[in-house]
Amino acid sequence: MHLLRGAVRTYAWGSRTAIAEFTGRPSPTVHPEAELWFGAHPGDPAWLQNEHGEQSLLEAVHDDPEGQLGTTTVARFGDALPFLVKVLAADEPLSLQAHPSAQQAQEGFEREDRLEIPVSAPTRNYRDRSHKPELLVALGQFHALAGFRPVERTVELMRALAVSDLDPFINLLSGQSDGDGLRALFTTWITAPQPDLDVLVPAVLDGAIEYIRSGKKKFAAEAKTVLELGERYPGDAGVLASLLLNRVSLQPGEGLYLPAGNLHAYLHGVGVEVMANSDNVLRGGLTPKHVDVPELLRVLDFTPTPEDRLRPEIVRDGTELIYQTPAPEFAVSVLCVDGDHLGHEIDAQSRHDGPQLLLCTEGAAVVHSKGGRLTLERGAAAWVAADDGPIRLTADEPTKLFRVTVGI
Repeated sequence: MHLLRGAVRTYAWGSRTAIAEFTGRPSPTVHPEAELWFGAHPGDPAWLQNEHGEQSLLEAVHDDPEGQLGTTTVARFGDALPFLVKVLAADEPLSLQAHPSAQQAQEGFEREDRLEIPVSAPTRNYRDRSHKPELLVALGQFHALAGFRPVERTVELMRALAVSDLDPFINLLSGQSDGDGLRALFTTWITAPQPDLDVLVPAVLDGAIEYIRSGKKKFAAEAKTVLELGERYPGDAGVLASLLLNRVSLQPGEGLYLPAGNLHAYLHGVGVEVMANSDNVLRGGLTPKHVDVPELLRVLDFTPTPEDRLRPEIVRDGTELIYQTPAPEFAVSVLCVDGDHLGHEIDAQSRHDGPQLLLCTEGAAVVHSKGGRLTLERGAAAWVAADDGPIRLTADEPTKLFRVTVGI
C-alpha cells in the first residue's frame, strides 16, 4: 500500500481554488486546475510514493501486473488497470460531448491509425481502443446537461420561450417518433450554417431573457443555462442543443452515470469521476477544441431519458455506500466512518482479489493492509495492490473514503 500522488491537468474551464484547497495547497493557483488524475493512463499516470522516492503507477503495473492487479483482473482486462479516477472541478461549462461504445472505439482507433493521424494530434478522436462509461459523484452541488429530455417536456420548454423562430423546429420535433424527431432536430441545429445560427441563437437568448424577467419558475434553470452558454459561446450550435438535454442538479453524494452515446456537458461543480481507462471524446460544440460533428452523430443515442440521479445503496451496517453501475471496468463505493463507528476498527474487505484505489474526501482515517498502515487525510489517495489487501480502517472524526475497484 502506497500513497498516490495525482496528476493535475489545467484547462480553461477549471478552478483556481477547488482542487488546490481539496489537496491542501495554496490558492488561487496560477492556472485553472480542472482535473486531478489518479490512475495508470499513459497520458498522465499517478505516482506511487515510498521510501525510495516515486514510481509511476503505470510502470508498477507493467513490472508486476498480477501482483498489482490480481489474477482475475488480468484474465479479464489484460496487463492494464481498467479504470481511471479523477477529481473534476468545473468553474465553467465543459464541451458538448459523448463517448463511443467499445466496438465504435475499436473501429475508430483502427480507422484513424490507417489515416496515419498521430495519437497526440489535436484532430484525433480515438486515442485508445476503449469505450468510456463514466460515473460522476458530486462532492458539492453539481450541475450538468445529460441525455435527451423526453420530447413532450422539450416541446413545452420551447413553447414557453415564445420564440416564433422556434416554431418550425417544434413541428419537426413533434411530427415524428421521439428518437427520430430528436435526431432530426439535433442534426439540423448542429450542422446549421453559421449565418442561420447568428439569427436563431440570439432570438433564443432573447426568449430566455424574457422568460426569466416574467418571473416564471418551471424552466428558469434551463433558461439561465441557455444564457450562460450563449454568453460564453456566442453563435454556437451547442447553445441550441442545450434545449434538448436534461438539466441535472446533483446534491452531495448523488451520482450521474453516463453510458456510451449519452450526449452531455458538465456545467459547474466539483465531483469524483470514475471511468474506463480511456481518453476518447467526441465533441460537438461549446469548446475551442477539435469538433467532429459527423463522428459525434454516428455514436449518439437519441433515446430520451429521464433525469436519472444515482443514489447509493447502503451496506455493511451503514459503513459503505455502493454506486451500482453496469460498467465491468470499475466499481465505486464510499467507506463512511461516523457515529458509533468512530474509534472502532472497520473490516472493509473487497469483493474480489483486485486492486483498490482509495481517496479521502472528508475527515481522516488510518488504513491498515498487509503491507502496513497509512494515514489518509482529505485530498490524499492510496493505492492498495491486489497482493496487499484486504484493508481495515479506523477514524476518530467523521470520514469518507471513496473506494474504486474493478467491477467484475
